[in-house]
Amino acid sequence: MADALATIDDVLKQGEAALAASNSADALEQWRIKYLGTKGLVKGLMDLLREVPREQKPAVGQRVNAVRDQLTAAFEAKKQQASAGGDADRDAAGVDVTEPGLVPQMGNRHILMKVIDELTELFGRMGFSVATGPEVEDEFHNFVALNIPESHPARDPLDNFYLQTDASGSPGGKGPLLLRTQTSTVQIRVMQSQKPPIRVVIPGRVYRPDTVDQTHLFMFHQLEALVVDRNVSMVDLKSTVMQFVKAYFGPETRVRFRPSFFPFTEPSAEVDVWFEDRGKWIELGGCGMVHPNVLKACGIDPEQYSGWAFGFGIERIAMRKYGIHDIRLFVENDVRFLRQF
Repeated sequence: MADALATIDDVLKQGEAALAASNSADALEQWRIKYLGTKGLVKGLMDLLREVPREQKPAVGQRVNAVRDQLTAAFEAKKQQASAGGDADRDAAGVDVTEPGLVPQMGNRHILMKVIDELTELFGRMGFSVATGPEVEDEFHNFVALNIPESHPARDPLDNFYLQTDASGSPGGKGPLLLRTQTSTVQIRVMQSQKPPIRVVIPGRVYRPDTVDQTHLFMFHQLEALVVDRNVSMVDLKSTVMQFVKAYFGPETRVRFRPSFFPFTEPSAEVDVWFEDRGKWIELGGCGMVHPNVLKACGIDPEQYSGWAFGFGIERIAMRKYGIHDIRLFVENDVRFLRQF
């Protein structure tokens, strides 16, 4: 572990020295890319976790995070110092301050919105269009059409945010209203309104009364994908998921499929990705072949068409992509966290 810590400290010393010598906006940006970028030296320090024994991984990971935070703070301070001296520099250069300027940017987009844009753009290049649907749903779209029987524990009031107890306010009397528990509800609406072939991704918020911890919130975001066409197989599903994981996280990303069960897919699987900074597998979500009963509920003949679907947690995707260790940071609105993205 001593060698790993020495390597980390060397990067810190080199970064501080290079930052001190960066005296222009271009130099600061080049420094940021080299040290703090997604392929920068600090990010690359996470590779050290592969080389140290399991019991030493937490200490090495904590040191990498501390160095990242220290260099980030130093960079922000240097950038503010450069901005403060900007007015004097412009006056000395004889800049005409009466010329039209640029509208200042107020704040920045939330990291989750950026990740959603990245994901929809990636799947757009794979031929997927984007679909959306309501967050307040009825039981038909949230359970019945998804082949979830009335006796299934997923329909328990303790596991859902029901907004009413009868169908009086539900359009068409399709059961009590609730906050949707999955973006699979939009799959039903898409299949009811479109004829195959169908190829869509569905980003959106979902709600479950989970216990809040490092990897769970009671309001979070999912990315759903649905393909319905003739001769669609599990091979198509797995190849698409693998292509997504390798394209978004990097070609060396470790990913695995585990057999599972969901009422709306058969066969079903869960997809795990190896989190380098934690040294363990973390589930991204579930997937599988669309159950024939779901196709029938939407008026699609399962003898003619088949389909596959997956639902992945966007927060967990962002955590794996950008090295975020706690899902609660996304909703705490700490500007120190938000400014990093």
